[in-house]
Amino acid sequence: MKEIKWAVLGTGVIANQMAQTLIKNGKNIYSVANRTHQKAVDFAQKYNIGKVYDNINDVFTDPEVDVVYITTPHNTHLEFMKKAIENGKHILVEKSITLNSNELNEAISLAKEKGVIIGEAMTIFHMPIYKKLNEILESGALGKVNLITMNFGSFKEYDMTNRFFNRNLAGGAMLDIGVYALSFIRWFMDSKPNNLVSQVKSAPTGVDEQAGLLLTNEEGQMASVMLSLHSKQPKRGMVSCEKGYIEIMEYPRAWEATITYTDSGKTELIKAGENADALAYELADMEKAINGDVDCMHFDYTKDVMDMMTEFRKSWGFKYPEEEK
Repeated sequence: MKEIKWAVLGTGVIANQMAQTLIKNGKNIYSVANRTHQKAVDFAQKYNIGKVYDNINDVFTDPEVDVVYITTPHNTHLEFMKKAIENGKHILVEKSITLNSNELNEAISLAKEKGVIIGEAMTIFHMPIYKKLNEILESGALGKVNLITMNFGSFKEYDMTNRFFNRNLAGGAMLDIGVYALSFIRWFMDSKPNNLVSQVKSAPTGVDEQAGLLLTNEEGQMASVMLSLHSKQPKRGMVSCEKGYIEIMEYPRAWEATITYTDSGKTELIKAGENADALAYELADMEKAINGDVDCMHFDYTKDVMDMMTEFRKSWGFKYPEEEK
């Protein structure tokens, strides 16, 4: 496999985790870019990164860079994605990959034209536990998947200027935490849900603070989701099948699952992968994709999830400033 040179755009929490992950695996980030230059300098010193750009846009034209990891807020993604793609750079983009399906389709069209890979940094598509559970389901041991029940709630103080509640920073529960629940659902469903209904409670800023979602696909598989940015819930997913059910806690970066077989009442603990290595699995799959194994990024699921999120938000009449232009 070709050695891949990574650049990171942004210096926040995820960028720090990325740097730590690469170092743990004997690699390093080639370069770093940030709107605030001094933050990029400090980040480079912290992780012994050899190159810092004076202008944030220089990362896209650096001939040494193979792939850019975009870790900036959702509403900046498309602008940076287009600049990277136009300059022939592969991109791994933090979730949610764009604000809506139109933005994603624009990026996909440009990427096809330029021959580059787009990937979303969605842990669920890369954690080993999910690949292991798929093998168990494909074996027929649990029968058909019928129902999926999801919870994700975090308690954020009512500071309407922070990114969780701020329309200008693409805040709201759907793009921040709903993307995980819907990615989980898409992973275990046979096809993309095509019947969506919901209820929503908005924050004073006009973003979605709390939502209940119901989804059904053509095979009759159903799912429910409860989301909240102002009420704590466990990160819990349950996949109910004909012969048993799977329970997964901390599902965005899960490392284990419990299977209960309904005929005998027997329970089985399944373990695969490590929570701490979540980013390592993403980065490794992205490198595989760049080297030819494109399917390992499950980008078709990324597109399906974005379509669902767009449809839900459209039904609520919620728009971000960028969508009103």
